[in-house]
Amino acid sequence: RVLVLEMVRVTEAAAIAAAKLIGRGDEKAADAAAVEAMRTAFNTLYMDGTIVIGEGERDEAPMLYIGEKVGSAPGKGPKIDIAVDPLEGTTITAKAGPNALAVLAIAEEGCLLNAPDVYMDKLAVGPGYSPNIVNFDNSIRQNVEAVAKEKGCTAADVMVCVLDRPRHEAMIAELRALGCGVALIRDDQPRHQCRHLYGQRRRARGRAGGRGAALRRRPVQGPVAVPQRRRAQARGEMGGRGSRPRL
Repeated sequence: RVLVLEMVRVTEAAAIAAAKLIGRGDEKAADAAAVEAMRTAFNTLYMDGTIVIGEGERDEAPMLYIGEKVGSAPGKGPKIDIAVDPLEGTTITAKAGPNALAVLAIAEEGCLLNAPDVYMDKLAVGPGYSPNIVNFDNSIRQNVEAVAKEKGCTAADVMVCVLDRPRHEAMIAELRALGCGVALIRDDQPRHQCRHLYGQRRRARGRAGGRGAALRRRPVQGPVAVPQRRRAQARGEMGGRGSRPRL
């Protein structure tokens, strides 16, 4: 079988194992189940695999650790580098929320970064800004003020999205001291709820008017032509007495 298709079965095994612990309130047990199922599935494949992005060095917790060898053909099968997260969303699983994932990536040996077990800073801004408007060489204040200046508003009109973690408490406090709104991303918050939150923010600013009204707004398109037949269907004018509107 194609090795890539076999990898789908590996993530499937992890997902099924973790699913048995949905809503049980035990994050570690759900993670351990996914890890062991993924390891077992890996070891049925004809390959010489190495975990290059995993969950750190081996310790007391069950994990696929960086440097671990997997596969049934060490020294014989194709050499594969693997990045894994057997259960992304342990809290979501424990609380019976949606959108937890079992995920992995593979490449030929030497084609994936052998990343150390560290957190990485990430910085992003929406489309339509000048190049390099935000960067890691700037302070938080400088980045916020640069975005506000380009939008023609104040720092108090800027909404910043930050992952809700204890390590970010100082950053969140600094942003709020600048007057910014801070939208916190929780690890148990479904993505569609995040989009709904940001959509409310855009609509609220659009109604408020003033300088802040331009923040996070998109150009509104004019009327769109609708074919006559489609209009008739929508009004329920086609298909006789029993027809229903078809939108």
